[in-house]
Amino acid sequence: MATEQTCILVDAGFSFREIRQRLRQAGEDFARVDAVLITHEHSDHVSGLPMLARKFRRPIYLTPLTEARLDWGEARPVVERFQAGQRISIGDFEIDPFTIPHDAVDPVAFCFHAEGLKLGVVTDLGYMPASVKHHISGCHLLVLESNHDLDMLKVGPYPWFVKQRVMSRVGHLSNHAVAEYLSAEYDGHSEILVLAHLSEQNNHPAIARMTAAEALRDAGAGGTRLVLAEQHRPTEVFQF
Repeated sequence: MATEQTCILVDAGFSFREIRQRLRQAGEDFARVDAVLITHEHSDHVSGLPMLARKFRRPIYLTPLTEARLDWGEARPVVERFQAGQRISIGDFEIDPFTIPHDAVDPVAFCFHAEGLKLGVVTDLGYMPASVKHHISGCHLLVLESNHDLDMLKVGPYPWFVKQRVMSRVGHLSNHAVAEYLSAEYDGHSEILVLAHLSEQNNHPAIARMTAAEALRDAGAGGTRLVLAEQHRPTEVFQF
């Protein structure tokens, strides 16, 4: 997330080198990053954090419970602690962290407010409670998890206990769960909806897109542009 004055990185699941490369591909310089926000302690969100902390003398924002689960190695990070529900001010961003249902110690998602816009980043949640729906209402851009296709997951290569975890209420959102939200409760406000965190083993971009597009049509939300995030390259840069 960036304005002309402030640039914020959400999570650090890639290597430090990969983070810098992807920022360059998106037209940003790592030196311009003002802060890093951490959603939860799972490795695909923090594996690059110890090296980043060694080279990055800017604040890393996370909850105390999440911090307690991290191994910083030799790094001495600049840490800013927050609690879900506590608004954070970073440059010209006002950020609202809120609790999400996931099997981490204290997982959060974020809504960003700047220059009259509201942007939501919501991944790694097992279902859509009313509190999450409330927080993401009115977003001009929404990044929302669409992790798996239920049929593909059931017949896929994961062990059964992992399949149960993914499908649980503290697992990950399925394409079907996203479609149910979009068709029944989505406010249609977002100019751009980005489907993110798609499983390479248990989903297919065409299925995720088709399922969400049908739900948007059912909801009469034809004004929302649908974009799929890819795992191996950054999405386009969205400008408002």
